[in-house]
Amino acid sequence: MRLLLLLPVLALAACQEAPTLARTVSAPTEASAVLNAPEPEGAVATPDTSHLAPATVDASLPVATVWKTPACGCCAAWIAHLRSAGFRVDVRDTLDLAPIKLETGVPSGLGSCHTARIGDYVVEGHVPADDIKRLLAERPSGVKGIAVPGMPTGSPGMEVPGRPADPYDVIAFGDGGQTVFASHR
Repeated sequence: MRLLLLLPVLALAACQEAPTLARTVSAPTEASAVLNAPEPEGAVATPDTSHLAPATVDASLPVATVWKTPACGCCAAWIAHLRSAGFRVDVRDTLDLAPIKLETGVPSGLGSCHTARIGDYVVEGHVPADDIKRLLAERPSGVKGIAVPGMPTGSPGMEVPGRPADPYDVIAFGDGGQTVFASHR
């Protein structure tokens, strides 16, 4: 039982950002152009992981480019959640997420262990795929992104067997400030 209670703490510790230079390990995509960030010197291509994509990729969905730390297991679980929902995912491991969060405009206090660019939007943290699809469909005015701050237990990628999910909100942010986009209770 003690181990189950420690899992979220261990996951958070594994996802802590190291204060060193970022190192991209996947090929450039449209998100690189959106962020206007050249590939760092010494970038290494990631092996082909297309076999990890679901059999039914939804071609109408934009590619999700996800920046995460290399050893973060909960980030990998969230990526698997996106893939199972039909998203194609381009994973970029980096040792320092702070420049990505700054470049993409993630507000202070809404940070989590990974940042994604999906279409025209920033998606921060363990946001459910259905909420991302709703954002893409509704395209609310003035919204630059959505976030699940922290790492709430029970959010996609943060499931703990035998432990109930914590209630959490998905926060929309942008020109109009911050509002609750979805609540999960």
